Amino acid sequence: MRKPFIVLILCVLMMFRLTSCAPKVKNGYTKGHGYEGNISLSGAFALYPLVVVWSEDFKKIHPNVRFNISAGGAGKGIADVLTGMVDIGMVSRDLHEQEIKKGAVPIIVAKDAVICTINPANPNYPAILKRGLSREELLNIFVNRKFKTWKEIDPQFTADPINVYVRSDAAGAAETWAKFFDHKQEDLQGIGIFGDPGIAQAIKDDIHGIGFNNLNYVYNLKTNKVFDRIAVVPLDLNKNGHVEDDEQFYGTLPQLTEAVATGKYPAPPSRELTFVTRNKTESLLLKEFISFVLQKNAQSQLLENGYVPLNETLIKEELNKL
Repeated sequence: MRKPFIVLILCVLMMFRLTSCAPKVKNGYTKGHGYEGNISLSGAFALYPLVVVWSEDFKKIHPNVRFNISAGGAGKGIADVLTGMVDIGMVSRDLHEQEIKKGAVPIIVAKDAVICTINPANPNYPAILKRGLSREELLNIFVNRKFKTWKEIDPQFTADPINVYVRSDAAGAAETWAKFFDHKQEDLQGIGIFGDPGIAQAIKDDIHGIGFNNLNYVYNLKTNKVFDRIAVVPLDLNKNGHVEDDEQFYGTLPQLTEAVATGKYPAPPSRELTFVTRNKTESLLLKEFISFVLQKNAQSQLLENGYVPLNETLIKEELNKL
């Protein structure tokens, strides 16, 4: 009766000895295997699709590296990285002063934009497409709630209600959209929906709805056109009640990303997307991955995936942070 127990003890001791004698990976790199280990990221829905692409490409070069990537909003990304839950927080808004004091270090990896969305079946959509909505009108929809019906915006619109959708989670898109009006996310008024996919679906299901989304949840990357049952509200930037030719850049994704790159589409709601680490990282593996996403090959994939690449000057500045 005692023999199996003794054998079990010996096996455990052997396993412990083998484990304790195994070579340890220092900062994610060994001479024998190169870069290896785990990289965990969480945060912004805006960055999630891009990071998935980058991780797959990185693993082709470094097959001993594994990734754990989750989307839950920029607020979750910041919280997770500052508490040590993940290695990198994916963040799609400016950092707050208290976050920087806690050790948050941002590295810009791409640019994109938040856009106002509407259901194309809205009876007012043809008119909105021609006149656009100004910053002040959107302010009175999303923050002040001055406009409760479409007709209150413009007499030519119908008297149907305006159903406003905002983010329920701490989100970079919401923070950036609010910043467009010189406000904070908490000031946005409407029906709270979790996540970018959630707001996109709410707009698709409600012909009277209006919201805001990241580019990747509005435009189909295969066709470069908007998805069915969702459309972009053009901004009337010069407030003349008409969308001029130089304000018409929403037809295709390349048109809009070019407008973001050249500044025709304002910032905010265009923005910088960042990787955030807790303090300056000493991990060779993390440094290698972050350097990888800032290199020419990785940056060249941005436009085809609905993002705007960084210029060479900004890339050098971000690499110097490592």
